[in-house]
Amino acid sequence: MIAFATAGGDTVSLIKQSAEFGLKQSGRTFAALLTTTNDVESSGLAVGEGLIITQPFYWDLNDASRAWSAKFSERQHGQSPTAFHAGVYSSVLAYLNAAQAAGTNDAPAVIQRLKETPIDDGLFGPVVVRADGRAIHNMYIFKVKSPNASKSKWDLLEQVGVLTGPEAFRPLDQGGCSLVESPKSN
Repeated sequence: MIAFATAGGDTVSLIKQSAEFGLKQSGRTFAALLTTTNDVESSGLAVGEGLIITQPFYWDLNDASRAWSAKFSERQHGQSPTAFHAGVYSSVLAYLNAAQAAGTNDAPAVIQRLKETPIDDGLFGPVVVRADGRAIHNMYIFKVKSPNASKSKWDLLEQVGVLTGPEAFRPLDQGGCSLVESPKSN
């Protein structure tokens, strides 16, 4: 397996260069660790076919993601949302809902409410905000479709697996976060 730990234009260039230099035909599996659907679209399905990526959101993941993405795309002149777009929307909505439930806009009180109440998010599914502030949610494993399997411009990915939140994120006790009390040594 060859993994690209790059983002944006660098990832697009690596995907294209891998195909150009024949690495794609070597039988190796390629994975892009920090990529978006925009990067896949920029690379093209013929070049990106078979590439493995992980994302917490994909526009075509479920009914809720499709409905929200249709509204987003309508407002953004046909652009499909990335996980970053969905993440900003989802996190702001969660914060505002927690502020409303807490009855205040005092940040520490709102954050405490976020940590106490699991979030049922239409775009990311169940989300838990841990003591260290990390939002724990599923991460999906996708494979880039072939050009023949794609039905439209943004029909890019096929889900091939899922990592549950606890599998996808470092355990709380291994993070070393100063927000989390560590056990007192004797």
